[in-house]
Order: sequence, then structure tokens, then C-alpha cells
Amino acid sequence: MAVIARPPTSIHGDLVITQTHADVTNDVVGTLSRPTRGYLTLLFAAVSLFLVGIVTFLMLVKDGLGHAGYNPPIFWSVYITTFVFWIGIGHAGTLVSAILFLFRSPWRTAVYRSTEAMTVFAVMTAGLFPIIHLGRNWIFYWLLPYPNQRYLWPNFKSPLIWDVFAISTYLTVSTTFLVFGLIPDVSAVRDKVSGWRKSVYSLTAVGWQGTDNQWRHYSRAYLYLAALATPLVLSVHSVVSWDFAMSIVPGWHGTIFAPYFVAGAIYSGLGMVLTLIIPLRRALRIEHMITPYHFDNLAKLTLLTGSILFYAYGTEYFVSWYSGSTFEQTTFYRRAFGPMWWAGWTMIICNAFVSQMLWFRKIRTNVTALFVISIFINIGMWFERFVIIVSSLSNDYLPWAWSGMNPTWADWGILAGSFGWFGMWFLLFAKNFPIVAIQEIKEMIPMPRKRGGHH
Repeated sequence: MAVIARPPTSIHGDLVITQTHADVTNDVVGTLSRPTRGYLTLLFAAVSLFLVGIVTFLMLVKDGLGHAGYNPPIFWSVYITTFVFWIGIGHAGTLVSAILFLFRSPWRTAVYRSTEAMTVFAVMTAGLFPIIHLGRNWIFYWLLPYPNQRYLWPNFKSPLIWDVFAISTYLTVSTTFLVFGLIPDVSAVRDKVSGWRKSVYSLTAVGWQGTDNQWRHYSRAYLYLAALATPLVLSVHSVVSWDFAMSIVPGWHGTIFAPYFVAGAIYSGLGMVLTLIIPLRRALRIEHMITPYHFDNLAKLTLLTGSILFYAYGTEYFVSWYSGSTFEQTTFYRRAFGPMWWAGWTMIICNAFVSQMLWFRKIRTNVTALFVISIFINIGMWFERFVIIVSSLSNDYLPWAWSGMNPTWADWGILAGSFGWFGMWFLLFAKNFPIVAIQEIKEMIPMPRKRGGHH
């Protein structure tokens, strides 16, 4: 089978490429054919989890949020925790697809389409949680500044309104970036299929013929879109962090929150990228296109962001101690040794220590080890948001109001449903559109030499 083990010689010197341009197209088109048993198993699991979430949501609509354990003073709980988690997942997609494109990083070519799709579906998932959290879900549109005869107008001081604008902006730009990048690849698939699929791909290819004029305008527009998407990595999750930092709740009111949340978002997103790509490449049989070379670089990026997060944890505890504030010190002490110590130590072990194993190249290129580490990262990052939200709200300025909070069956049901919703859309996308960028991989293959030794 054809193998791409390194980028071209002009970039890294040790090229081993046996694929031709036709091989690349045929291999990617092959992923859109009849689904394998492994793919169907993954899709069945995702749909099953989604149905669990639907049933749980209907129970909440019928009986109220009491099932979710919402009690004073904890009115932000698992749903807002999961909202922040999914918003963070989407940041690795923008990083890999846009920022690494601007830096002309060669290893992004085989994985960036997966990360872009992950971004769109993660933000779609996150957008559901402010609605679920409202309780009266049927009036969610009151959050929008729409013209109305009752003179209703949203409270722009509310973090929920900030999140509406952050999510809508990020979803719009990320979707545009994904769809725009698909155009040349969809046109390549269009020429290889027949029937109803050819009609769908012809429509989505918007008349692409691959002419020199089209490529020139496409390249310029893609560059501008990448430059536009890049600030979103910093801005969107900074807005989410200000949901917390603008309050005076102990453990939240800190200037470190914006960079802390951004680093954590990229870290959790990279963990989810590994969780998705590793089984997907096997289910679609594209191991020869997403190779240990790509995993090595993804792991290095994960190690970098994990180390930044490790430093942020230390800084957070140091600032709490150095502040001299009894409220801050008590909050952080309770996070490590209080009623929810189990969540605090799960966060620290999974995020700060597990990722340090990636210093070793044997682990970075071991697919099984990377998959296990990515699962720990996903668990740790969810618990990070849980610790930040619940431990601070359960330990405010009034000791008589201190209380604990343990997730209920409804919390776990909605959480499972969100993973099912996300996984279902991602798998459907991967089976109907090129999950690997055809044109950019072709650009990595050097042109064959003529017999005379000249190009």
C-alpha cells in the first residue's frame, strides 16, 4: 500500500513517498464507499448515546432542572461545565487549520480537515447547553436582540449574552472556513462518483474547475480566512473566561483566566483530535495517510500546551496563597483537600502529569499509548471546568451557604448525549466528505523527474 511517511524533501530532507496524485484521490474517495463494520459500530455507539441524551432532556422538560441537582448556591453546574468543555474542544481545530497554515507547517495537511470538522460540531454541541441550562428552553430566543412589540431587550451585562455572540461568531467563521476549504476536494470526488452523490458534490463544488484563475483567487481568500480565524483562538475562549473572571466569586476573580482558559482549550482540543483520529483512521483504512509522523507532531503540540497548563495551575495556587485573602486560600485548599478533593486531584493528575509522558518519542509515536493519554486529557479537562465552577460556587463568602454537589443521573445523561450528538455528526461527515485534504497532500508530493535529470 502507498505510504506517506514524511513531508517532501524540500522541507525535511528524508522523504519517503510512493503515492501518486491519482493514488491520493482514489484513497480518499475510497473512504466514502460502503461503510466498514468498525465505522458502523462507532456510529451505532454515537447514536445510542445521543438517544440517551434525548430521553434525559425530555425528562428535564417535563419535571424541571431539579433532576440535575440545581440547589442554592450552585446554579451553574454540570451543564455550564460541559458548555465550557465543548467550546474549548473547538479551539484545536482553528489552531491546526488556520495558525499552522499561516506558519506553513507541512504536517497539518493530513489532519487539519478532521480538526476543522471537529471545531464546527463541537461549537454546535456547546451551543445547546445555554439553552438546556435555561430551564424554560422554549423561550431561548429571548436571548437574541430581535425586534419585538413587547420592548424586550437582552441584558448585555449578562454572560449568557456574551456567550451568544461568541458562539455565533465562532460557528460562522469556522463553518465558512471548513466549507471553503472543501471546495477543491469535493470537485475531485465529484469526478469519481456517479448517481445522487455526483449531483450533491456538483452542487457543493459551486462550479469549481481548477483553473489557474480559480486557484489564484481561492488561495488569496483562504489566506484571508485563516488570518480572520486566528484571533478567534484567543478571543472566543477569553470571552468565556470572563464569564467567571468578571465576578467576585472566590477562585474566579483573577487576571490569569483568559490565557489560562485559552491554553486549556487548545490542550483539550488536541486531546479530542487524537481521540477522534486514531479510531477513525482505522475505521476508514487510511493508516497510510495519517502516519506516526503526524501523531508525533500532534503529541509535541499537546505536550507544549499541557506544560503551559501545568504552569498555570502552579501560578493559580501561588497567587491564591500570596494574595493573603482568606476566601481565596480557603477555596483552593478545599479544591485539594475538601469535599471535592477527588475532582481536584483528577484534574491535576490527568492534565498536569499524564501529558508529561509525551517527552518520550516512543510514546509520541505509539498509537495505543496516545489514545489512552488522550482519554485521560478529555477526562481531566472536563473535571477542570467542574472544579472551577462547582468548588467556587459551593464555597462563597457565606459559610452557612457552603454545600457540596455531586452530579446526578440527569447530568450524566445529558453529558453522554452531548458526546453522542457530536460523534454522530462527525462520523456522518467523515463518511460523506473527504476527511483528508486531497489537494494539499498532493502538493506535498514532488513532481517526478524526467530521464534527463531535469524537471
